[in-house]
Amino acid sequence: MNDKYKLFDLTENCTDEEFEQAYQQKRKIYAENRFLEGHEGNEAAKKLTELDMAYRDIKAESRERQSGYQQTDGNAYSKIEELIRKGELQSAQFELDQFNDRSAEWHYLQAVIFYKKNWNNESKKQLEIAMQMDANNEKYRNSYNKLEEKMREENTKNFSSYTTSSSGGFGEPAQMGGDGCCQWCCEMAICNMMLNCCCNSCG
Repeated sequence: MNDKYKLFDLTENCTDEEFEQAYQQKRKIYAENRFLEGHEGNEAAKKLTELDMAYRDIKAESRERQSGYQQTDGNAYSKIEELIRKGELQSAQFELDQFNDRSAEWHYLQAVIFYKKNWNNESKKQLEIAMQMDANNEKYRNSYNKLEEKMREENTKNFSSYTTSSSGGFGEPAQMGGDGCCQWCCEMAICNMMLNCCCNSCG
């Protein structure tokens, strides 16, 4: 256990808010009491110095831990990017699922995996989350814009194919105008001729 936290009547498991609040409260007390006469004033001044030093040390340790976490996450993200480049999407998804802290980069990589699987709507949702968490990231914004453009093109293409298919059936354009009429007239003439032949033979 880190003994520095004892000065704040806290443990290492305290939150940042609890730590800051305890520091401000105790510092205020020691700062006022140091002006008292005799031993009590000297003790308060000593405690104030210890408190400030402990505060700086704990903050520095916290920054180092945070930096270490970011570096670890960065290495893990690089591994996932490499798996995606190799097309090993199942392994990439497995590695991604191991994260407890899901940052903007996490959602971006999830979007990439969904995109590789042609799950465009799911990919778009993940990119939207990434942009909400890191609004100034150009990579996320550019990827989102490209995905939207692709989805619009696919929708236009699908609509065009549907229109063509609906007009003629199974993608074949319906015959319109004189050609269709001519074909129908010829078929009717053949039917009439066959009926006349049958009637004459019966007579």
